[in-house]
Amino acid sequence: MGRAVIVDEAMSETRQTQCCIVGGGPAGMMLGLLLARAGVDVVVLEKHADFLRDFRGDTIHPSTLDVIDELGLLDVFLRLPHQEVRQLAGQVGAVKVPIADFTHLKTRCRFIAMMPQWDFLSFLATEAARHPNFSLLLRAEATGLIEAEGRVAGIRAATPDGPLDVRADLTIGADGRHSTVRRGAGFAVEALGAPMDVLWFRLDRNDDDPGDTGGYFGPGHMLVLINRGDYWQCGYVIPKGSFDAIRADGLPAFRIGIARQAPFTAQALALLPDWESVSLLTVAVDRLTQWHRPGLLCIGDAAHTMSPIGGVGINLAIQDAVATANLLAVPLRQKRVTDGDLARVQARREFPARVTQRIQLIVQNRVIANVLAGTGIGSDGKLPLPLRLLARFPLLRRIPARLIGVGVRPEHVRSAAAVTARAP
Repeated sequence: MGRAVIVDEAMSETRQTQCCIVGGGPAGMMLGLLLARAGVDVVVLEKHADFLRDFRGDTIHPSTLDVIDELGLLDVFLRLPHQEVRQLAGQVGAVKVPIADFTHLKTRCRFIAMMPQWDFLSFLATEAARHPNFSLLLRAEATGLIEAEGRVAGIRAATPDGPLDVRADLTIGADGRHSTVRRGAGFAVEALGAPMDVLWFRLDRNDDDPGDTGGYFGPGHMLVLINRGDYWQCGYVIPKGSFDAIRADGLPAFRIGIARQAPFTAQALALLPDWESVSLLTVAVDRLTQWHRPGLLCIGDAAHTMSPIGGVGINLAIQDAVATANLLAVPLRQKRVTDGDLARVQARREFPARVTQRIQLIVQNRVIANVLAGTGIGSDGKLPLPLRLLARFPLLRRIPARLIGVGVRPEHVRSAAAVTARAP
């Protein structure tokens, strides 16, 4: 092996593995578990000290629950605290409109499980750690690629104990929308744009609050409330780049805008202390034109950053992980991964990512942008035709349920990771 292109390499601790995964999010942790169960030596690098970070997607979709079931872990998983969402509805003024009905899906679980993402990731980490060929390194932040003989040969990371070089037969970038890996690899990114950002915050739930997770629409406003038991996880959709103006108007005006959409939140809104309790999610939709180069592959948001519409980004990331394990577990075990193998992963997963993004862009540009401009849903006191059809014909609600709950080209565990017994 040739000398890596790295500064101060001699001062770094070096570790060898078959697969180094950068990013301990849904894609990285699921892939780490799948590969470890398939007998591949795996190291996952996570830059934070734990998974306890707020304002992440908390939706575990029916197709993801199918994957967990195929791994023989569903009963254990569903013992964790969660809420089960069987239908989605939107509130337009005083009218409640049913949108999606998951109870007709041909899946093991006909609901979306709402669970804090840190619990989901901790579950995956615990199951993966049952395998001696799996390592999760926390507080290990990727800082650059190791390159040798014309290919990526691993990752350099910063840790509390000093620099660490993880040399790997294959490096996976699963480090999200701000991916260090894809930036370091010089991949071309196609930006698709988004007309909105989202403000995330928590509000206490009262006993007499509605129980449903759903959206609230009005001229110039869009609010999403996710029932997390004793509190609401709130997503307030705002025009792109308008947060500074909203802050300038003051917190009282912000509270009034929220309460206008969901009056039952007024009491809890009065307890919202300051702007530090509100986090800005800058929405972006983009994708790589090529996901791989020799020795390196990007998946999940690192390959295709999704809009929060439908909460499907996690599902796409999980499906990427399953397909990657299906296609690469055996070549990794046999130390014969080729660029053609990596291209097959992109060929398998690029189509569903593109179709899903196309649907998201249509919703963004034709629905949400109009709502935020005050010319969309509810602006004339009438429901748009699609919502009237969903309200009148229950059969139509299966279409959005399929798109949200299962998605395009769902994956099933086919690699050697598909075992029913848990490792001791």
